[in-house]
Amino acid sequence: MGDKEKGADRWNTRAAPGVQPRRRDFLGSIVKLRAARFPAVKSLDSFDFAAIPTLNKMLVLELARGEYIERRENVIALGNSGTGKTHAALGLGLAACQKGLSVGFTTAAALVHELMEARDERRLLRLQKQMVGHKLLIIDELGFVPLSKTGAELLFELISQRYERGSTLITSNLPFDEWTETFGTERLTGALLDRLTHHVTILEMNGDSYRLAQSRTRKTPANA
Repeated sequence: MGDKEKGADRWNTRAAPGVQPRRRDFLGSIVKLRAARFPAVKSLDSFDFAAIPTLNKMLVLELARGEYIERRENVIALGNSGTGKTHAALGLGLAACQKGLSVGFTTAAALVHELMEARDERRLLRLQKQMVGHKLLIIDELGFVPLSKTGAELLFELISQRYERGSTLITSNLPFDEWTETFGTERLTGALLDRLTHHVTILEMNGDSYRLAQSRTRKTPANA
């Protein structure tokens, strides 16, 4: 075989075992990423763990391996505003997409609005089936606004349907004992927490807002 033929053969993917599967995996990750509807793509590599000392870094990195999703376990990130809960959730969602798993991202308010709209348009069952089908469903910002009675019941129904069928990751600025403010009744809140916390990893993310700290840092040179 001549040098020219050898060069051509080197770039022939049919002659390179593993190239096509790697390409399919990459393209599959891109498809999963787009389907997840992330508001931004953020990885755990850029997360400032030092800014949130209450957060167990090794635990987060272990979750990034995705084994909790295979076990259909949940994750709940609790902490005050500005401590990176959404960033951590996006990072774990990205890690799941890179493993070829189906992920959905939404805020609690947007999800409830979508569920109520689907109910009014008689397509609730179709939407519930879609949401239940995600290997990982991320519900961000639970507790930022109280839910209506109907909205709380629809969200509870969806979480009940996902119970032990898929993993749900929730971020909230409220401790568990204040979730009644969001769901309205102790009975509904208790039943929801019973399902969510049966198989759960809790990420404690209390601390000073590093968004506010970054904003102050940016302003300091200008004011000096």
